[in-house]
Amino acid sequence: MNSRRICPSAGLVEGGDGFRFTVTENGTEVPAFVVRFKGRAHGWLNRCSHMPVELDWQPARFFDTSGLYLICATHGALYAPDTGRCVAGRCMHAGLVPVAVVERDGWIELNEEGGQGVGRQ
Repeated sequence: MNSRRICPSAGLVEGGDGFRFTVTENGTEVPAFVVRFKGRAHGWLNRCSHMPVELDWQPARFFDTSGLYLICATHGALYAPDTGRCVAGRCMHAGLVPVAVVERDGWIELNEEGGQGVGRQ
């Protein structure tokens, strides 16, 4: 399996700050992030589904104050951290683009097999 280390597993706290990184999408480096929710790491492109703006309201801060939803700092849209589905806001029924991440040997890794892991998780 082709993979690239993103961050140590211990650095990703349940419902806490995420970790920003980049992936290649159609030959261009684009921002992505990973968060921990319900014990699992979930990776997404850092792009609101309503408008192409980054979600984090401060660097690597993606969760709302409840720690239950990812929030777009620009529109206030809420996303389920485990599915990426928009649950409130202008992007209802749309969702975030998944990035394939795995947790292995104390690291969160990007699964680069098949094109940087964009579009699958």
